[in-house]
Amino acid sequence: MARKKIDRQSRLLEIIANTGYGRIEDLAGSLYVSEQTIRRDIFELDQAKKLRRTHGGAVFLGGVESQDYIQRRFSATDVKHRIAEKVVSLISDGDSIFLDAGTTCEVIAKALHARRDLKIVTYSLAAAMHLKDRNDFTIALPGGFLRHIDGSLFGGPVEGFMEKFRFDCSIISVSGISPSGELADDDHWEVANVKLAIQRSQNVILASDSSKFAKPGHVALCTFDDVSMFVTDGLPQTSLGAQIQDQVDVHLV
Repeated sequence: MARKKIDRQSRLLEIIANTGYGRIEDLAGSLYVSEQTIRRDIFELDQAKKLRRTHGGAVFLGGVESQDYIQRRFSATDVKHRIAEKVVSLISDGDSIFLDAGTTCEVIAKALHARRDLKIVTYSLAAAMHLKDRNDFTIALPGGFLRHIDGSLFGGPVEGFMEKFRFDCSIISVSGISPSGELADDDHWEVANVKLAIQRSQNVILASDSSKFAKPGHVALCTFDDVSMFVTDGLPQTSLGAQIQDQVDVHLV
């Protein structure tokens, strides 16, 4: 493949990763090529399973591979249930909540049945489905495309949707925690949503098991300075562990 084509397709993937969705005419304009060239690029990238073609454009598949997500759903299940029970004990009936996506947050969604009259905003259709039968809950989801890997909605307008809400609490999870204490996730669109939720929240609960200290994330989200409470099953026996305890209200389960 010619260097020019490789560079163009890399840039195309970067645009779609940042926005979640790209229209052919917009991509052609951004990359200064014809719409026919963009169609060919989208076809090739779809065949390579790097994005998915749609009518008139393409959507980002996300940074989570299907097999990896399935494995995560069935790993550390006991720890995730303990984390979920503790998280739910830290919120109150009637609270307005942002609930992140991911396997831990799906377990938290199930545990939220212990509360009453919640107002929940989430982009996780999988989490929302666990709560759909509660007629005392108000659940809001953004528009967008369904990511089949984890049941999340993505690619819709971020600011316009999130700016309608203020939260008593945001419940977030992450893909990795760096040795310096930076929290990161795998998807630009998810990070954009969660950053806005954090900005609009009185409290932020980070719910992540201790394995995340050994995993990198691809997209920087925030630091522990942005977190109010951290629910986990363990802290690293390093200076970072001591730093977290000094900065954040830690709940070990």
